[in-house]
Amino acid sequence: MSDTTPSSTAGPVVLDVWCELQCPDCRSALDDIRALRARYGDRLDIRLRHFPLEKHKHAFAAAQAAEEAFEQGHGWPYVEAVLARTERLAEQGEPALIEAAGELALDTDEFETALIDGRHILIVDADQAEGKAIGVTGTPTYVIGDERLDGGKSQEGLRERIEAIADRLLAE
Repeated sequence: MSDTTPSSTAGPVVLDVWCELQCPDCRSALDDIRALRARYGDRLDIRLRHFPLEKHKHAFAAAQAAEEAFEQGHGWPYVEAVLARTERLAEQGEPALIEAAGELALDTDEFETALIDGRHILIVDADQAEGKAIGVTGTPTYVIGDERLDGGKSQEGLRERIEAIADRLLAE
């Protein structure tokens, strides 16, 4: 008879972060994401989910660029670099995305090609469609377990709520 207790083999708890890389509120949420990563390490899988908003004309390209950064193995550092320059992205568009890639020593030629050939469009479209299906209307929005937590202008208390849910799920 074998032991089928899932606790020793259970994977990490998943936190989906519905984000838009031209969104100042998502930039503000980075501190919470860093704190969650520091507290939980590999026990919490923080996944970027794309939800580009129509009001930000470079958000869709930024989402595609982020996917290219993940493909090149530097997704989160790139996301942080782009969020740090939301104003520049609004003014310059794709050149700001390429500049961020260059600062991280990523393959900027590959970034330019990815933005031209649209190789990551399906991922961004699928994320956005899933977000709409589960009721995401703005960014950042968090989904952990079966709970959706809306961020936006009021990040206050969200990290504590996410931690409480994560702790509960990790204890199960």
